[in-house]
Amino acid sequence: MKRLLNILYVIGKNRYLSLDGENVVVSERQEEIGRVPLHNIQGIVTFGYTGASPALMGVCAERNIELTFMSANGRFLARVTGEVNGNVTLRKQQYRISENEEESIKLARNFIIGKVYNSRWILERAARDYPLRVDVEKIKKKSEFLKQNLGKIRNCQNSSMLLGLEGESASVYFSVFDELILQQKEFFYFRGRNKRPPLDNVNAMLSFSYSLLAGMCGSALEGVGLDAYVGFYHTDRPGRMSLSLDMMEELRGVMADRFVLTLINKRIMRETHFIKKENGAVILNDSGRKIFLNAWQERKQEVIKHPFLNEKVEWGMVPHVQAMLLARYLRGDLDEYPPFFWK
Repeated sequence: MKRLLNILYVIGKNRYLSLDGENVVVSERQEEIGRVPLHNIQGIVTFGYTGASPALMGVCAERNIELTFMSANGRFLARVTGEVNGNVTLRKQQYRISENEEESIKLARNFIIGKVYNSRWILERAARDYPLRVDVEKIKKKSEFLKQNLGKIRNCQNSSMLLGLEGESASVYFSVFDELILQQKEFFYFRGRNKRPPLDNVNAMLSFSYSLLAGMCGSALEGVGLDAYVGFYHTDRPGRMSLSLDMMEELRGVMADRFVLTLINKRIMRETHFIKKENGAVILNDSGRKIFLNAWQERKQEVIKHPFLNEKVEWGMVPHVQAMLLARYLRGDLDEYPPFFWK
């Protein structure tokens, strides 16, 4: 099993990355403010526009240390990666299936089954754990609706119908998401999903966590030799990691939504960690991003039992395991792609 190493997150628009021997050096206005040994990290994510030295980018590519550039708002800009892993045969099979709707729908269906199943159990768990603090009847009603939709998704034979069922299920799930917010409700409330830009604190954190998760899925897929830009559910579009978006569907609820709820309900994130811009957009400020990313890194190191492998893995390794299972399915080693079912 692949070893989970640290991700170096660099926050601050004036910070520049360079190489000094075997160390990543972080500088601000030409003054060194920190350094990290390269052998301790598997990736670098920098928020801002200052950039990195060509020497550092070259070493990162050579050692397969992924270097990702994000805007201050958490929007993906670019990344530096090393040689493509895997073999041509695997990718040719991926491309062949992506062009065949009948075969693509089998995979797309399982991605969405995983998403709706996990969404349902997030609601079920809230009703079970907090019966005196949430509207149990309302949540149970929505959970039952998702259960019925799971049956429809399993029998779905075309992408347009699947898209409709997925959208309907997401709408039902998010209609009671505010019930799951148990603390700080005057500052953290959910009135519906909004993005580009997010207009409240909860949506700002959801968008930020989805960006991080998409990056993890993209790295995991390319790590096993797949092309993260050619998907089976999301249509191909220049610059869009369609397969990464496919895979993260089943992981959104359990890896991103639950994480955001934990930050709110445990009062880790506060109202002082956000900025509201003139156009109404809400983003995390520097201190908020730092707290968020520290907690994200800690969550990735928590150990769970993988439902298909029945082995203990860290949360941060789940995208890699799912990518490995997808590659095995494409090679013909598995009869069906097994979604990640959390309960």
